[in-house]
Amino acid sequence: MTTAEHRLLFHSGTFAAVGPSGDITGARGPMPDGLFLRDARHLSRWQLTVDGATPTVLVPASAGPVAASVLSPLGSRAEPPGHTVFREQSVRDGTLVERIRVTSNRAEPETARLALTVDVDFADQFELRWDHRWYEKPHAVRTRTVRADGVEFGYRRREWNSRTVVTADPPPEAVEETGSGARRLVWLLELEPRGSAELTLKVTAHPHGDPDPADPDPANSDPATAPGGEVADELSAEPLPQDDTMWPELTRSCEQGLSDLAGLLVPVTGPDDEVLRVPAAGVPWFLAFFGRHALITSLFALPYRPALATATLRALAATQATELDASRIAQPGKIVHEVRRGELAHFQQVPYGNYYGSVDSTPLFLVLLGACLERTEDDKLARRLEQHARAAVDWMFRYGGLDESGYLLYRPDEGGLANQSWKDSPGAICFADGERPSGVVAAAAAQGYAYDALRTTARLARSVWDDAEYAGRLAIAAEQLRVRFQRDFWMPEHDFPALALDGDGRRVDALASDAGHLLWSGIFDQQRGETVGRRLLEPDFFSGWGIRTLAAGQPAYHPLSYHRGGVWPHDNAVIALGLARYGLHNQALTVARALTGMAGHNGYRLPEVIAGYSAEEHREPVPYPHACSPQSWAAAAPLALLTATGSRTDAHCVPA
Repeated sequence: MTTAEHRLLFHSGTFAAVGPSGDITGARGPMPDGLFLRDARHLSRWQLTVDGATPTVLVPASAGPVAASVLSPLGSRAEPPGHTVFREQSVRDGTLVERIRVTSNRAEPETARLALTVDVDFADQFELRWDHRWYEKPHAVRTRTVRADGVEFGYRRREWNSRTVVTADPPPEAVEETGSGARRLVWLLELEPRGSAELTLKVTAHPHGDPDPADPDPANSDPATAPGGEVADELSAEPLPQDDTMWPELTRSCEQGLSDLAGLLVPVTGPDDEVLRVPAAGVPWFLAFFGRHALITSLFALPYRPALATATLRALAATQATELDASRIAQPGKIVHEVRRGELAHFQQVPYGNYYGSVDSTPLFLVLLGACLERTEDDKLARRLEQHARAAVDWMFRYGGLDESGYLLYRPDEGGLANQSWKDSPGAICFADGERPSGVVAAAAAQGYAYDALRTTARLARSVWDDAEYAGRLAIAAEQLRVRFQRDFWMPEHDFPALALDGDGRRVDALASDAGHLLWSGIFDQQRGETVGRRLLEPDFFSGWGIRTLAAGQPAYHPLSYHRGGVWPHDNAVIALGLARYGLHNQALTVARALTGMAGHNGYRLPEVIAGYSAEEHREPVPYPHACSPQSWAAAAPLALLTATGSRTDAHCVPA
């Protein structure tokens, strides 16, 4: 089954991927199907038969909050089927609910036999990927227990314990063994002439560590940020501002993005043990809390939905590293990259429990904190998180590399992420010929974020913390970084910045879209900023659907490469904000119209990434085969375009 054939249902950290008929087959690979919560598959088979056979799909499962499909038992022109099956499926807070209605097509009574084959493999998402890795699970025990109203599946491995409960109303008349570990629930439905019968099935996931924060104790929950509270309500609150710079496609893209963001909120714990809702990265592989994704998403949404930023900052403060742990690349003051709660993370078979493999989440945390103050004019959060912010600054100097080398640095993490800037796939940071850098890496975009973070924190120190001396030191460090960066990264032969410096100080000379992130941070002088901005709109970069991650024509370019040729909406949104910052408003508008054109071909939902083929080569955007959709920073990208094109410029999102 291809990704396009799946229907995705998602809400509050839970998602289900079902086929056109509403079935789940236990697929693995680029797009697994099933019911997922906290990185575990809590339903791996869910296959309906009618009268002993798989029904024909008349209407495939619809997209949206409810997947509705229409099925027909086997029949022919001479003998049309005696009944029709209608399925509706939805998810919410760890639960899949399905309603099945069987309607008779005949004038006499009849009996329909429905059977649903059900199984749960409790697979960790990392097991389902096609990366040729295999994980031992010693002493794992699976159980299947018949209940009066269904069946319960259990999984235990040492202290790890999770369950999935399947219940039905009315209860099944039989629960049969299949010989494979799956169970078959059977009903014999008596249908009156032209009559109907209905079933309601409920699949409830009970992950390890229940109760789930998605269903918190109200006595311990912050009502402003509890599920159903301020953040979720704000996303669907007042309409977005309208003025002459907007056009219908942008409006619809913003509305779709806000709807997707509401569904992508996941519950996490804040610094005072309060329950917060923050944007997960995306479906299917990344329905978890990612620092960089949540920060950029919140920055995009800040002018219009500021509660998202407040929740994100508090959640990141709660997970900020306080000690050294080389296995997770944790160092005091560093902001988390990824938070996983699955079995493999629990047993440290993957390093992503609280994983700190990003060089840029820490400066972006500071950027968002300052931007939040600018937007809300409320200094309570900046005061509350002062020590967290100072620790983040200390990390940049002491551990991040500013003291030692003058730049933020990272080393490839064996067993984790080779690259730790936003382009984090293997080989994403490369020379124009495809060669990978050696040794430690100073990625260009991270230096821009660091510059912005130092300036931002200097303003906080001066205006909120009443520490003029600290503010002065940070302002000087920011200016020194700006001068140093323009000297060391600028490639005169290209009139363009290098993608990175490698461990030998060589300029990694691939022409890449990261230059637009440097516009966003404001690290260039005006002349170089304008030069870079115009260069990004040349045909080798600009595909017509957006700006490619790597300019075409270089040996390293590949139109179907994740980070070496694809077109990312969030990347382009950052670039559009940067273009607006340097006064290149026509160029920002060109990028915005390209992205809204892309969205229009996809129901106004922007995907994570598309292929780098130009609009001249193909009249529709060519999908990237493994893209997440929906994905949080792609969902928020239209809001950034709204800012960049002039509809809202009162936030740091278009910094001065």
